[in-house]
Amino acid sequence: MFGSFDFQEFVSAFIVLFAVIDIIGSIPIILNLKQKGRNVNANKATGISFALLIGFFYAGDMMLKLFQVDIASFAVAGAFVIFLMSLEMILDIEIFKNQGPIKEATLVPLVFPLLAGAGAFTTLLSLRSEYAPINIVIALILNMFWVYVVLKLTDRIERFLGKGGIYVIRKFFGIILLAISARLFTANLTLLIEQFQKAQ
Repeated sequence: MFGSFDFQEFVSAFIVLFAVIDIIGSIPIILNLKQKGRNVNANKATGISFALLIGFFYAGDMMLKLFQVDIASFAVAGAFVIFLMSLEMILDIEIFKNQGPIKEATLVPLVFPLLAGAGAFTTLLSLRSEYAPINIVIALILNMFWVYVVLKLTDRIERFLGKGGIYVIRKFFGIILLAISARLFTANLTLLIEQFQKAQ
């Protein structure tokens, strides 16, 4: 399994997931929840998020086959979702509105949609079209460790970075996501065109 480990792929997958999960950008939301007296359990939030993401990473393939969708097509669709998420981060606009019932802060909105949302699910399967699964899984585990640390030390990190620092980091990763969505789209669109030409 570790024979297909590639450091470059691992780093790329880590950066993509870090930008999509965007735990640093979620710090103001987490602080706001705490100020409202809504309990945020770091252990529970990290554990449930990881279980959902890893479950979708391995079972998502079967779900796609059920709907007769291949990974390249899903990756093209995923590129659009990542593109919209990058626009949210760069332009400070809200495209994905959370209109679900919000009762328990750890599960909603923290686990879903902030940590394990549609963007993260889509990104995981989109990455599978390019990278070896082991590189993505290790990148996901390290991201979940980082999520746990941030949830435990939210107040300290906010004081250290400041609101300006969090804002700049969010913009920077927004641009990274925009570039990644463009690469995902072009690479998988080329693959789909080649498949279409072979089928004819």
